[in-house]
Amino acid sequence: MTPEEQDLVRGLVFVPGKGRTRTIDEVLAHFGESDGGALALRLLRDAMERRDADDAAMALIVKAAAGASGEEFLEPLIELFPAEWHWEHEDIVSMLGKLRSPRTVPTLVLATHWVPEHLDWDENRALAVKAIWALGAIPVAEAREALEGLSDDENEIIRENAVKQLARRGEL
Repeated sequence: MTPEEQDLVRGLVFVPGKGRTRTIDEVLAHFGESDGGALALRLLRDAMERRDADDAAMALIVKAAAGASGEEFLEPLIELFPAEWHWEHEDIVSMLGKLRSPRTVPTLVLATHWVPEHLDWDENRALAVKAIWALGAIPVAEAREALEGLSDDENEIIRENAVKQLARRGEL
């Protein structure tokens, strides 16, 4: 993406006091697309191929602005999550959580223990907490088993959130 295209996409982000400066229709028109999900997926795959962190962030902005949340994003997001060349780990976990797919369980479990270098400062373990809550929303045995394993974790934040999710699910 050119810097001008990145600025165009950034205009989709709501800024308090300013709002959005662009609409999804303007972005779609610029890129010659009619489907925001298709554009987001194309931009995401391109960014992944080039290992471009800024463009990966732009693709996820388009995805969110277009309200795209289909299954077609499942595999690219699972593949992108553990890559260290980007900074979108928390957003990816949130997106995977919305899909509620059993196929996301291994990635979400990874997110409970792996701390990307750029999140090393976070003592509250927001990435792990988001992953645990996402696991709590997946109604399959694999997710329950993962939460049960996390309920004995040495980290208090992980342990407490896993217990909360098991209780919320009625599985304590």
